[in-house]
Amino acid sequence: MSNDNFFERVYEIARQIPYGRVTSYGAIAKALGAARSARMVGWAMNASHGREDIPAHRVVNRKGLLTGKFHFDGTNLMQQLLESEGVSVVENQIVDFDKHFWEPEIRKQ
Repeated sequence: MSNDNFFERVYEIARQIPYGRVTSYGAIAKALGAARSARMVGWAMNASHGREDIPAHRVVNRKGLLTGKFHFDGTNLMQQLLESEGVSVVENQIVDFDKHFWEPEIRKQ
């Protein structure tokens, strides 16, 4: 599978993350049947900047850390976007991560 196709499949899931919720790179990879590809999901999210249809700010690491924040314009844009949706962030980590976590549905290959 080409990176372009994988990235589009990642974006398809990212678009489904509900407002005020977050998911992880690994959860998206797992949903795509590519459990060891969390890093590739991160690459896809990084490549999505400038695309307003992809809510990349809703994708964080498995502990709720805003590891992708440096790929956003402005130092705290990722945090500001999450907070505007009612998600509290303290020291680059989502407060009540389990409450805000959204598990993507596993896709059939």
